[in-house]
Amino acid sequence: MNPRTDDHPATPTWSSRLGAVGVWRGVKDTTPALARAVEELGYGTIWLGASPGSTLRRAEDLLDATTRLQVATGIVNIWRSDAAELADSYHRIEERHPGRLLLGIGTGHREAILERERPLEAMARYLDVLDEQGVPAGALVLSALGPRMLELAAERSAGTHPYLTIPSQTREMREVLGPQALIAPEQTVVLDPDPDSARRIARAFLSHYLRLENYTRTMLRGGFTAEDIAGDGSDRLIDAIVAHGDASVLAAATWAHLDAGADHVCVQVQPAGSDIVRALTAIAVELALVAPHAGTPAP
Repeated sequence: MNPRTDDHPATPTWSSRLGAVGVWRGVKDTTPALARAVEELGYGTIWLGASPGSTLRRAEDLLDATTRLQVATGIVNIWRSDAAELADSYHRIEERHPGRLLLGIGTGHREAILERERPLEAMARYLDVLDEQGVPAGALVLSALGPRMLELAAERSAGTHPYLTIPSQTREMREVLGPQALIAPEQTVVLDPDPDSARRIARAFLSHYLRLENYTRTMLRGGFTAEDIAGDGSDRLIDAIVAHGDASVLAAATWAHLDAGADHVCVQVQPAGSDIVRALTAIAVELALVAPHAGTPAP
């Protein structure tokens, strides 16, 4: 199998710049050393998760430490980050590292932000400020899980960065957004061939999200039932959303999104406190991002 190239030829800029596979990591857990390791393994992009702030200092640090790696935010929360400051940060970084920063922005989840009302209107106003401040729509992707936010993403950004979705939803997004949009889903993975221990890790990770309405609604739209989502989640839900097993299983889960129409997939290794470079190395070899038994990217 090969990454998408000709079947959806639009968005050549980000499709080629991001690479087929990247790494998602909480912003507080990223370091220049990790960024260099990710780059050396052949991954195209590192995504800064868990609501990076509008100063984008960590993004700048990672870009300074690498030469080819792209940095994307996954996502800047519009309720917690000033749009004008984000625009200033974008221009500062773009001047130093042209074409290497993609801004992912989103509205977060209702349970954590009491003022989160009318998220579509709030997002539109936020985009208005970025537009007024000269941030091009092509430098943005929205965290769009629902159909109306997807429409806004298609109208006013390069595409979407969905989180905790499955390949069938990637396919639906491609049908809705058309061939021009960038679709860059996150895929959580656990490198553990024992299904019992792997599911324990996956459940510990997902337990928080199973109590958040925006994610559970997305799971229901993806074909899961209320019974699947109840409690700590059914095995069916856990296995579909968090890929677990050896490196070949994790690579196959990544390819499934690409085959369904994604331009780029970013893998999130769990548990977050484990040696994620070990897991990323095994996945990179399986995906042929690096030559087998070698520590540098394949030519």
